[in-house]
Amino acid sequence: MKTAELKAAYDAIHDEATTLAGGLTDLAQRAAVYHHVYRHSGGNHAFPLIAAHGALWAREYFAMGLKMGEVLSLQFAWNPARRREQLAALHEFAKVFRNVNRCVCIDVYTNYHFTARFGHHPAAAEFVDSGLLAALNQVHAARDEGRELSDAEKRDVFETHFLHEQATIVGPRIEAAVAEFNWPLVREIAVRPLVKFAYFPRRMWFRNFASTAERIDKGLSAFDTAVTVGWTRVESALSEYDMLPRAFFADSIAYFADLRHTVLHQNRLAVQSPVL
Repeated sequence: MKTAELKAAYDAIHDEATTLAGGLTDLAQRAAVYHHVYRHSGGNHAFPLIAAHGALWAREYFAMGLKMGEVLSLQFAWNPARRREQLAALHEFAKVFRNVNRCVCIDVYTNYHFTARFGHHPAAAEFVDSGLLAALNQVHAARDEGRELSDAEKRDVFETHFLHEQATIVGPRIEAAVAEFNWPLVREIAVRPLVKFAYFPRRMWFRNFASTAERIDKGLSAFDTAVTVGWTRVESALSEYDMLPRAFFADSIAYFADLRHTVLHQNRLAVQSPVL
């Protein structure tokens, strides 16, 4: 396969990932996509499973943050135009965070399925960072052999993938959004979230979510907690957000297959019959 053909294959997978990731508020759909990658890897790629928790937890975080913004905007009650301006800025700020989750989902799905098919192609590193490529090839090799990676090996893969996402997607977008959000009080509250994934025994408090170093530290802590409670518990805890349907828990593989078919079919129809 020539490089041009490889690029076409990469672009096709990326287009599919973009469609499956849905819109900014399709958090449950993204969680199903993340979970699919985890299951497809034979449980060896832990990053998407933990990312699924992040997607589902985010619903309440955004809802609470926007409600709090409504209340705090009363400080501008004397200036309705300024109040509308600040609330609009808050909604744009929330959109950045939602889009980060969406972009990470696209990246996870694309890199995973591309490397599953072409990970050993001589030109694969032109499309996937070499460190991430090696980590994902390790995941695919274990899956092909019917072998489960040790927790130490899973942690290495997780850390490689996590650092990749922080450097290429999360960090630049979050830092820019925080710098541009000119509402100091709400900004300070927003970057100090109390994170409680369903499998956490206790809340995880951020001093500054805009800090790359702290996000990395907390991300690795989320992985270590998963090891402590067990992967079965981490996976089953997805039910505690009350966002995924019963069909998902009855048969997640069939659920994703139906979801993929439906979403891709709807997208093809939309492309063929654009709204004028």
